[in-house]
Amino acid sequence: MATLKVEIVTPEAPLWVGEATELVARSTEGWFTVLPEHMDMVGDVVPSVVRVGTTEGEIAVAVHGGFFQVGPGESEGETLATVLAGIAEKVDEIDVARAQAAKVAAEADIAAEARNEQETAASMLARAALERAELRLSARS
Repeated sequence: MATLKVEIVTPEAPLWVGEATELVARSTEGWFTVLPEHMDMVGDVVPSVVRVGTTEGEIAVAVHGGFFQVGPGESEGETLATVLAGIAEKVDEIDVARAQAAKVAAEADIAAEARNEQETAASMLARAALERAELRLSARS
């Protein structure tokens, strides 16, 4: 019987590893779904909510960019889908108040940097912080 094993990992530690029925994520090419016996592939993952279907329900993870790889697993008939993300968090663990505060702070930093005609490192960091906060908030809504 064909199975699907999914790993969502960050540089710090695995965030979720287990058997799944499907993995749904978004790349620069658009949304894609990985099922058991999926063909081998590698690509990017853009900031979005990655969803893992399991027999017990769905696991949602806010991924702030990264890469994915699909290939054969360790056992016969197993497909392994790995998402490697620099920053990722389970949606049900997102602190909404903290994300809202981060959004307000990032917007203030962007407004302060708006006087500069050239984009600075500070404005790029503020824009990235704003994108992370907005993804966290949209994932929880």
